[in-house]
Amino acid sequence: MNNDEYFDKTMDQLDAYIDGDDSKVIIDTLPLTDPPKFTPAQIKAIRHSVAVTQRVLAHMLAVSPRTVESWEAGRSEPSGSDRRLLQIVEQDPKIISKV
Repeated sequence: MNNDEYFDKTMDQLDAYIDGDDSKVIIDTLPLTDPPKFTPAQIKAIRHSVAVTQRVLAHMLAVSPRTVESWEAGRSEPSGSDRRLLQIVEQDPKIISKV
């Protein structure tokens, strides 16, 4: 099926759904959870698990080295997006090498 055919089929299914026919509609749900909060010790442990300096971790997360230093010292906390990135690195330390 080429892109035009796929688009036409999708639009036909959407039109049918709007008209009340949901027999061909598949709805997938994905639970969205807040990223976890990390203690300064956990952040340092994540950094050590990937064997990088604060400066290198900062570069990989697109934050300043001073920011990583502040997280590890407990003076500030990572934002939601930074916590999500830390979660990903914690779950799969090898992913950092792909950045």
